[in-house]
Amino acid sequence: TLENKLGISNSLQLANEEEKITNDKALAFETGFLNGLEAGSFSALAAIHKFLFEDIYNFAGQIRTVNIAKGSFRFVPALYLSDALESIS
Repeated sequence: TLENKLGISNSLQLANEEEKITNDKALAFETGFLNGLEAGSFSALAAIHKFLFEDIYNFAGQIRTVNIAKGSFRFVPALYLSDALESIS
């Protein structure tokens, strides 16, 4: 389980809370949150990630330095993440 601000150590419980929180926050996208962001840019992705996950994770909106996975899905390895992000900056 990822270290989180909620103090949850159960993966299923964390996933449920994450879904609830991010779904509620995503409603702001309908009120124009995205209008001020440069489409397709890393800065926009970072802002969206920070907004959605800042109440859950300290690393929200930052380039991560550790490898993470959810269930059987593995995110891009941290070693290659900066290079992958350069292609969209």
